[in-house]
Amino acid sequence: MHYSDYLELDKILDAQHPESDRQGQPAHDEMLFIVIHQAYELWFHQLLFETESVIGILGQPALNDNSPELQTIVHRLSRCATILKVLVHQIDIMETMTPMDFLDFRDKLRPASGFQSWQFKLLEARLGLKYEHRFGKQYYLSQLRQPEIERIKAGENQPSLLQLLNSWLERMPFFDAPASSNFWSDYRLRYQQSLTDVEKGNLEYFDTVLEGPIPDLPDHSADASNIGRSTERPLAGDRSLSPAACRAALFIMLYRGYPLLQLPFQVLHQLLEIDEQLSTWRYRHMSMVHRMIGTRIGTGGSTGKDYLGSALERHHLFREIAALTSFLIERKRLPQLDPEMERRLGFVAG
Repeated sequence: MHYSDYLELDKILDAQHPESDRQGQPAHDEMLFIVIHQAYELWFHQLLFETESVIGILGQPALNDNSPELQTIVHRLSRCATILKVLVHQIDIMETMTPMDFLDFRDKLRPASGFQSWQFKLLEARLGLKYEHRFGKQYYLSQLRQPEIERIKAGENQPSLLQLLNSWLERMPFFDAPASSNFWSDYRLRYQQSLTDVEKGNLEYFDTVLEGPIPDLPDHSADASNIGRSTERPLAGDRSLSPAACRAALFIMLYRGYPLLQLPFQVLHQLLEIDEQLSTWRYRHMSMVHRMIGTRIGTGGSTGKDYLGSALERHHLFREIAALTSFLIERKRLPQLDPEMERRLGFVAG
């Protein structure tokens, strides 16, 4: 095996054909523009590969939480988060190109646009972004080719990572029915006592997240001051995580020091890291677009910075997990688990 043959470098290194060269008006920075976007698509390809592998493990009828498989999930989710950090830092390289450098070839790209990246749309869907939660859902497939649309729709019709996470959390065997009721009644009281006067409204939200449907939230999408700022609560309407799944996730966060809960906590932690890195990438992308083209329309016809800002606000995949941090209390206030529960979680031999 030869290095060049193994990596098929003849194909990769002959895949950059600047449009400005073809038109006889060479623009030096178009090569950088092409290479960076090709690198993005390769990383999207790897992210999809890792995500599908995690979905395959989570989708098993019975996942042993004390097996190496859960460690594999944590490892691969951690890899995804690290790749996303690389995507964020690639923007630093892109920003070595000035707005005037970009104008040398920008108009030659129309109507090509990053909005046509079907891999990124598929990645969002496989991670758990629902069609009804997309910003601009009425036209998010409009610029794609038919085979790309079919791949995305097929991905949307399969169980996503978020849906499988919900099923996995619901299977967590922490309590029988009476013990669960007693624990959460006690915890609710302790949580209520931890709230300041201005936080009292959180108790109602605690009840709805852990017991019932998430209430509708006011629509601030038209408020320019909210662009790029994430709300704490999940989107209104149907929820992605059931009350039982939310209770299991909160319990994992509260008692993550117990051996049996350490890997489940790392799963939740890595999902939040992925969401944060995706949001950081969206924010950096939005800022870069504003720096490069100001308020002008994107090459694909979108509103540029305004569209990216709205997508940043709406496309939080694991918002419901992040919202659970609103319900944490200090360790010294936590209910003491009974000996049987401690034994099941791995601290007491027996």
